[in-house]
Amino acid sequence: MIRPCIVPVVASTILNATFLGKSALARILVVEDDQTTAGMIEKQLRGNGHDVVCVADGTVALERARHEHFDAITLDRMLPGMDGLVLVGRLRDSFISVPVLMISAMSEVDERIAGLRAGGDDYMIKPFSAQEMAVRVESLLRRSTSAVTNAIIRSGEIELNLLKRSATLSGRPLRLPHIEFRLLEFLMRHAGKVVSRRLIFEQVWGYHFDPGANLINVHIGRLRKKLDQPDRPPIISTVKGEGYRLEVF
Repeated sequence: MIRPCIVPVVASTILNATFLGKSALARILVVEDDQTTAGMIEKQLRGNGHDVVCVADGTVALERARHEHFDAITLDRMLPGMDGLVLVGRLRDSFISVPVLMISAMSEVDERIAGLRAGGDDYMIKPFSAQEMAVRVESLLRRSTSAVTNAIIRSGEIELNLLKRSATLSGRPLRLPHIEFRLLEFLMRHAGKVVSRRLIFEQVWGYHFDPGANLINVHIGRLRKKLDQPDRPPIISTVKGEGYRLEVF
């Protein structure tokens, strides 16, 4: 049985350019419900040449991070809509590897450990220096661009380039909308295994499972039309009562 192959791709550029020793023009998502703190973070990061998007609600932040490109995130721990720990965990469950600087007034060691274990890359305690915050963000940006930042996933004749967000089947380009790309990526990461409808719904769409929803059926059907080839067995199998499986040949 052939297992999916993950091939590292090293970023070829350092976030467009560098100036004064800093990464230039990174796009940063600031998730903070306190307007004063959010304003301070935004001012400092913009002053360093970065593009900044501010969001005050955890649920909104998760949706934006899932559907837009960001080079880094500063994330408050206590948020309306969704707690910061839950948010960063959902990002990692969705295979979003953007570096996250968690910011919180919770200074206990256990809280810091919880933030890092949930998926945070660094942890700052309030109150904090805006300059130190910016330096920590710069450090995360350097780390993420000098290390392996993405991967090509292969399973059989399917290849996904997560950096370019492109897909091919037997070398032929596939046109996949965002949600179909995410669904195929999820199935490929679990190739050969049955994944339940509940797990797909919660991990790909990010919502609690609704047994009556037919979203999965619709998008699985669309993927099958693009992946299945004449005289070959189906690539995505339905396992009755259990879920779906991406076959490995």
